Amino acid sequence: MSRIMIIGGSGHVGSYLVPTLVTMGHEVVNVSRGISKPYRAHSAWEQVESVILDRIAEEAKGEFGTKIAALRPDIVIDMISFDLPSMQQLVEALHGKIDHYLFCSTIWVYGSFTAIPSTEADLPNPIEPYGRNKAEMEAWLGEQARRGGFPATSFRPGHIVGEGWLPINPLGNLNPEVFSRIAHGEELMLPNLGLEMMHHVHADDVARWILCAIHHRQATIGEAFNTVSEQALTLKGYAEAMYRWFGQQPRLSLQPFDEWLGGMSEQDAATSRGHVIRSSCHSIEKSRQRLGYHPRYSSIEAIQQVVQVLIAQGKVAVPTSK
Repeated sequence: MSRIMIIGGSGHVGSYLVPTLVTMGHEVVNVSRGISKPYRAHSAWEQVESVILDRIAEEAKGEFGTKIAALRPDIVIDMISFDLPSMQQLVEALHGKIDHYLFCSTIWVYGSFTAIPSTEADLPNPIEPYGRNKAEMEAWLGEQARRGGFPATSFRPGHIVGEGWLPINPLGNLNPEVFSRIAHGEELMLPNLGLEMMHHVHADDVARWILCAIHHRQATIGEAFNTVSEQALTLKGYAEAMYRWFGQQPRLSLQPFDEWLGGMSEQDAATSRGHVIRSSCHSIEKSRQRLGYHPRYSSIEAIQQVVQVLIAQGKVAVPTSK
């Protein structure tokens, strides 16, 4: 068994990944700021070595990479690296000292597509700073693997879904009121023809992908992989599925894109715009063939599981039974 470190292991994916690794017999180290608790309680956390480090503060002192290396991990799963200097400091400190480094990137290294589903052979074309930073990091990391022998792998989660946080809704934002409106059979406005797409993935399936990558390490080195569900959802198809799940008939209307955005709050509009203009749809065939990755949840199954939890928490209102 390996000594596996997750940087940012208390987050969405780590909440599923860490207990699984412990159950498998690995020695697990969770590096975090010590502020957040895992989204899901599990007795396995009692066996986890918790290390409190503020990454930003330690990087400013030039010490984050050396402190991580001093903990002597065999495998490092980096969930919270967002710019190239941050990654470089860590990778340089780990070079020659670990067996595998897995970097959490994003499907937002893509801004648009020529053909769908998009595959990893398509060149990244990010359209905003977050995606550009991740694409730059992927490219640098790939060079370190190919030319320098650094054992690195990049993975690109879609819109992550899981217990404890809000899923991207059929309007492309995080407002839970959208699900309440659907539950009550109220009309929902969609942009254009409602055929733009979103590609969700359950956090547990991202964790499963990481396990596959660790097991098939050699097939992943120097590569990037889409990490999403089997199929994307159109806005229209997503909305219709949720109406029916709530026992309602779909009530949808269409509006021109800018007019549609104008009917939302500034925050919701910004989030919706970011998701809708990308219209994400990605292939996981590379992960199937090389890693044997098969997601447990479809996009809609993952979303409905989480909405059920939101109903129980009172965050999504449903009609009162008579």
